[in-house]
Amino acid sequence: MKPKTFHPAESDGLLREKLQQLQRNISKVLIGKEEEIKTALVGLLAQGHLLIEDVPGVGKTTLARALAKSVACSFQRIQFTPDLLPSDILGVSIYHPQKEQFEFKGGPIFAHIILAD
Repeated sequence: MKPKTFHPAESDGLLREKLQQLQRNISKVLIGKEEEIKTALVGLLAQGHLLIEDVPGVGKTTLARALAKSVACSFQRIQFTPDLLPSDILGVSIYHPQKEQFEFKGGPIFAHIILAD
């Protein structure tokens, strides 16, 4: 069997096509926010974090949800309130007396995409 050869130009074209498709998909949900969508995609590709600061009601949550749904990732929103506990973010261990063991129930921090609000 002949080994496959890697052609960067072909893979770049495929990546560009997939990113444009992803951008179009998110644009169907979030209209008129092309720069924000591009920035979110850059953050996704860089495997980094993205800080979006804006007034309420401009689509920050919608962008995060649409991005997560478009790439088939889990999404969780954490509402940071003064009474928030670490277990509200990390999760808790629940004791099952029948089994005599603990089961860990992970919190929202274990999602692929998290919105800290």
